[in-house]
Amino acid sequence: MTLRYEGFEVATAANGIEALEAAEESRPDVILLDIMLPDIDGHEVLRRLSASGNRAPILFLTAKDAPEDRVRGLTLGADDYISKPFSVAELIARVHVALRRTSRARRPERLQFADLQLDEETFEVSRAGIPISLTATEYKLLRYLMLNPRRVLSKQQILDYVWDYDFEGDANVVETYISYLRKKIDRFAPPLIQTVRGFGYCLRVPQEAPG
Repeated sequence: MTLRYEGFEVATAANGIEALEAAEESRPDVILLDIMLPDIDGHEVLRRLSASGNRAPILFLTAKDAPEDRVRGLTLGADDYISKPFSVAELIARVHVALRRTSRARRPERLQFADLQLDEETFEVSRAGIPISLTATEYKLLRYLMLNPRRVLSKQQILDYVWDYDFEGDANVVETYISYLRKKIDRFAPPLIQTVRGFGYCLRVPQEAPG
């Protein structure tokens, strides 16, 4: 791929599900996404990436060049829209622009909500300055909640992010792991992991309205 010759490290995916898995595993700095994919389309991939807390800029690179296609892609949250055929020089220039924007607005590697902290570099979690030991699944669940503070996350959204999109096990595993997290995170006051009955779960201080 031309981008490799320009010094970029490139990960590729053959379909939408592979793209979602690659984005979670490699945490890319920028994502080039086609709309016409063999399983789920690029619009659905974009929606799921956004729901999972992805912060990497997404550039649609596609043969669908009608004005309504561009409008839909940008409205859904794409950072740019490039139609095929395209100039390689222009593609590289647009990738650099997206990376510059990201570097100026890059979120910190340490997530914080109230007195709860999560360090994405060291995978350390603490509350009120006291270290908390989490399993890999507990960490992933807490990270998702902290990426979406005050936002109600449905059980299905949590399943998709923490247990992957093709999970076929018991959906009650979400309740089980929320319970595990509460025993570790909410042994401090005030409790931060809230149940919004009939909708899902939310990280917020009691008395705050969920987003």
